[in-house]
Amino acid sequence: MAYEIPHGRTLDTDFMFTKLLVDDLEQAAAFYTSVCGVVEMHRVEAEITGRKVSEIVYMPTYQGGPMFILAKFHGAPKPANDEVILGFATKDLDAFVARVEAAGGRILEKSADDHPSGFRHAFVSDTEGNVLQVSQAIG
Repeated sequence: MAYEIPHGRTLDTDFMFTKLLVDDLEQAAAFYTSVCGVVEMHRVEAEITGRKVSEIVYMPTYQGGPMFILAKFHGAPKPANDEVILGFATKDLDAFVARVEAAGGRILEKSADDHPSGFRHAFVSDTEGNVLQVSQAIG
C-alpha cells in the first residue's frame, strides 16, 4: 500500500471485497491490470439469484486488504457507471494518470500539487465510465 491508513472495527466483520459490474469483462480486466497493476487470482462462472455471472477475482494489493472483483451478468443491460467511486492510492499520481490515458480511460479532474489535505488527487474514468479517485500522499 502507498501509505498506512489507520484501521479498526466494532464488530466481528471485515470488509472483504468490492465487486464492480461491467459490460465488457475482458476490456475492463485489461484496463485494471494495466492501470492499477492488480493481479488475477481466479475466474468464476456462477449464478447469483438465478442469473449467470462471470467474475474475475483479483488478489488484495496489500496483506489483509480487500479483494477487487470484476463481474459481468450474462444477458444483462449495461450497468450504471455513476453509483460508486473506486478509491486507489499510488506513490506516483502522474504515472497513474498516464496509464489511464494509455489504457483508454479519461482524466476527469486533477488537484493542485499543494492540496491542503496533504494529498494530490485525480478523478479518472475507466473504459466504461466508472469513476476512480486516485490519491498520492504529498511529502
